[in-house]
Amino acid sequence: MEQLQSFWASMPDMRGAAVHLVVTLLILVIGWMVSNLLGRWMRHVADRSSRIDPTIVPMVRTVTVWAVRIVVLLAVLARLGVQTASLVAMLGASALAIGLALQGTLQNFAAGIMLLILRPIRAGEYVSVEGKGDGVVDEIGLFMTRLVCIDGLHLLLPNSLVWGSPIVNYSRNKTRRMDILIGVRHDDDLDAALAILQQLIDQHPDVLQDPLPQVMVMEYRESTIMINLRLWTLSDLFWDVRFDLQRKAPQVLREAGLRSPIPLREVRTIDAA
Repeated sequence: MEQLQSFWASMPDMRGAAVHLVVTLLILVIGWMVSNLLGRWMRHVADRSSRIDPTIVPMVRTVTVWAVRIVVLLAVLARLGVQTASLVAMLGASALAIGLALQGTLQNFAAGIMLLILRPIRAGEYVSVEGKGDGVVDEIGLFMTRLVCIDGLHLLLPNSLVWGSPIVNYSRNKTRRMDILIGVRHDDDLDAALAILQQLIDQHPDVLQDPLPQVMVMEYRESTIMINLRLWTLSDLFWDVRFDLQRKAPQVLREAGLRSPIPLREVRTIDAA
């Protein structure tokens, strides 16, 4: 009976502890869910708004989600009786030690911040990082930049390498210049070839007329005169226009009676007698 009485007397404390534990777990679960919902909401807003640069979305989303989670964890620890002030001081000292040990990682983080501020590359642009690779920018993360290559491969580069390397951005300007070399035989009518090729690019629907397209003789080779087609087109149509003109240029020359250039060798025999 004494044991039952003592157990019954301790019931309020146990019920209070259970309620306290349940509330703490609810704070943790709800806080974690709110951080995930906030991250999805930020991505949804960024996808629907044309004013938000998609390049900054992954990094801002990650920082925001983990900031909320850290606040939730500190609140949970405070309810459990942990002295958060001393914990924050300990975390600060640990962060300093970790920062000294991970200087390369912090360089990648700092480089990622610079990439987002100055924006030499943006999501969706086709770029070439000299000596490292090229592809369409898929994401600039906290430490890594992901490129999708033309063959479908994913190329992950540390942000410090991207920031510290020359970058060629093929998509930043709306238009690009194109140069295509076409060969004509020495004994063919050069003026006719120039006129035919000029007409070809003047009538192409995707070739811009400002600046005006040009057809010019570039060089003389052993058996071929090289003619250059210089024109401007939209960056998004660059490769389509290039492949189309490379296919059509030899065709229109052959239809006009001009022969395809082939290497020629003149062989002479000397009668020793």
